[in-house]
Amino acid sequence: MDHLQQRRQELEHKEGQLKQAILKFDKFLKENDAKRSRAMRKAEQEKQQMAYKKVEAEHLQEEIARLMTAKTKLQGCLAAHKPFSEYLQEVLGKTEQFQDISELISRFQTLMATQVSLVQREQVAREAVEEERSCLQQYLDESSNRILQQNNMVAELQDQLEQTQAKVLELESNWICIQNTAASKTLELGQIKLAALNLFQMVVKHRKLPMNVPQEDTDAQLDAVQLCLEDLSAILANFRKAEPPQPSQPEKRVLSQASPSASRSLLSRTQSLHSK
Repeated sequence: MDHLQQRRQELEHKEGQLKQAILKFDKFLKENDAKRSRAMRKAEQEKQQMAYKKVEAEHLQEEIARLMTAKTKLQGCLAAHKPFSEYLQEVLGKTEQFQDISELISRFQTLMATQVSLVQREQVAREAVEEERSCLQQYLDESSNRILQQNNMVAELQDQLEQTQAKVLELESNWICIQNTAASKTLELGQIKLAALNLFQMVVKHRKLPMNVPQEDTDAQLDAVQLCLEDLSAILANFRKAEPPQPSQPEKRVLSQASPSASRSLLSRTQSLHSK
């Protein structure tokens, strides 16, 4: 039993060692896989970098070729513009105002910019002058139209004034006629009122009635006169019915029949004059 126990312990110890060895081997394998993956990625990256460098190198070669072409063109331009440089050198040698060609060119550019600015200002000034001229012409046209309208209005007002003056003269003439008519009507009314008052006084005196009617109340006076005439006419008619007719008194009959009609005519004239 001791031997078996010892043997078991040795087996467990070896099993533990085997497990550790397996774990170490597994770790080794994982490390190898990781290293291989890193190496493959690095190789892929280097491959991509090489391709990129190759493309970049091609681009640089193209850029170098383009720059060489531009250099050739610039050399040709430089050779073509060399007489201008020599001319500027001669101008610079003849004048003492400038120190080098760049200063001369800067001065020339400043003068050109000033010329362009002056040309622009001149153009703006011309446009402003044209605009002001157009505004002036428009104002003159509008003023002429307004003057024409005012003249037409003055002519219309003058015609209206003449028509109004003629109408005023006509109205004044009518007013004078109305005043004259009113004066004649007033005079006639006064005469009628006086006649009515005389008749009323005669009636009052004849019939011995009280003077209870004012002197200004012509209508009441005429009413009293008409009543009196109607009474007299009725009495006369009754008297004539009782007597045989006499051919010698036609004038009195006509007079008696005309008296009420005359009083009524006087009453209607008085009322019409009162209303006027």
